Parts: sequence; structure tokens; C-alpha cells
Amino acid sequence: MGEFDEPFSGSAAVAVGAVTDRQLRLTFHRIHRDVYIAKGIGLDAILRARAAALWAGEDGILAGMSAAAVHGTKWIDPGTRAELFRTGSRRSTSGVLIHGDALAPDEICLAGGWLASTPARTGYDLGRRLPFDRAVEVLDALCNATDTKPEEIRALAENHSGARGIVQLRQVLELVDGGAESPQETRTRLLLIDGGLPRPSTQILVRDERGRVVARSDMGWERWKVLVEYDGEQHWTDESQRTWDVERLEVLANLGWRVIRVGSAQLRLRPHTVAKRIRAALWEAGAPV
Repeated sequence: MGEFDEPFSGSAAVAVGAVTDRQLRLTFHRIHRDVYIAKGIGLDAILRARAAALWAGEDGILAGMSAAAVHGTKWIDPGTRAELFRTGSRRSTSGVLIHGDALAPDEICLAGGWLASTPARTGYDLGRRLPFDRAVEVLDALCNATDTKPEEIRALAENHSGARGIVQLRQVLELVDGGAESPQETRTRLLLIDGGLPRPSTQILVRDERGRVVARSDMGWERWKVLVEYDGEQHWTDESQRTWDVERLEVLANLGWRVIRVGSAQLRLRPHTVAKRIRAALWEAGAPV
């Protein structure tokens, strides 16, 4: 990565002779006042977060989706605007959402060298503010990235019992599962729960007769030996992946497991058909559905 492929303070760079005022105007992209980056660098959620933190200086703590990004949360839209808590001025700038909440000292941490809300506080804020299903998706990803447990977010929420959105947060936390490894896996799990099926476990390890792990599955029910797997694009476009998928299905079938594969078009266009297939497999396996 080049020297200026990260957001930087223009005045500081000029002061040490790294660039000139003219170069700042002609060679670099101005993100915020005195915050620049090399032209041609696409801004993602992490770079937007860092740029906002530079702009705010000591009066800024990364919040919401920006905090989630620097904590390593995946699948955040690159165009998502930065979020900050500001402890003094409420002044904002284009592309930055300012929150005025007061944070307890144990709700602040360093993440990648930047002050940010802790994972638990980040989950508390996002679980209250995002639309319901999106909140579950993001908290799944946050918990997966940070190993934060829903119970930790729930415990923090007890200190803010009268906050706006707290009822939704509690409902979201009932569904959060850090085992989900993609938004599509979360959506599949929510589809099953909304359809009245038993809540599946995630990241199931399948063992052979000798106790060796021979496969790991997205979700399912060990009691009835039924697995549900979301197949991303690579399962259809990568020949070696397709070959392994066939061999793996044979191994699982020989061990008595039923596997229901779900594709993106099915999940998006025919969700009720997906739920019906899985319900039928559970019924055949003896589940009371």
C-alpha cells in the first residue's frame, strides 16, 4: 500500500515536507477539511471511518457502522457513511453522522489505533437503530468478527433500560448467532425461524464413525441429522468446488445426513419453497414440524 493510500492530515503532511500545498490541490482527493487520500483509492467503510476520526481529532469516537468496520465486521457496504460520537462540538461534515450519546469509560476502546465504541456498545447501538432483519445480520457479523456474545450486549443494555429502540434490541438479540458467516446464512436462518421451524444450530461439525471431523455445515439440526447449506456463487462457477461438493454430499449421505442446499435465487425469489423443502426433510427425519 502506498504512503498516501490511507487518509492523512494535509497540514501535517505539508509541515513535514511530504507534499506541497499545490500537490494537495492537484494530486489528492479531499475527503473532509484537512483530510486527504490519493486519487483513485476507493473508499470503503474502514477508510471512511479513519477519515472521519482524523477530521474529528480528539473530539471523536468511532460509532455504529464505523466502529463495526474497525472491529473487523464484514459485509459492510463501502458507501456506508461514517459515524462518530462527539464529546464536545456537535458540528458535522458531509458524509459523517454525529451521535451525541454519552459513553461510559468501559464502552470505549482502541480498535486499529482509533478510539471506538466497544463491540458490545456497538452492537447495542446498531441493534436499536437498524431495521430489524438488517440489525440481526450486522450483529451476527459483529459477533462473528469479535467473538462478542449476545449476553454481553444484553448486559450492557441493562444499564440503558429506557433508551429508544431497546425493545427491538432485545428481540434482535434473541435471534443473533455469531456462527453465521455471511448475510445470506443469516437470512436463511431467519427464514426458517419465521416459518415456525426449530431454531437451527450453526457451524455444525460432522464426524465419522471414528470421531474424525469430515465436514462443517452452515446450519442444521444434529438431533435429526438434517443440514442446510447456503451455496454462494463459487459453488456453481468453480469446477474444483463443484467436484468437492459432490464428494462431500456422498460422504454426508453415507453417514445418514440429509442436506438441503439453498441458492441465492431461491432465497430471494422463492423463500417459501425453501422453507417447505426443509420442513419436509425434517418431517422425514422424525422432527415434530
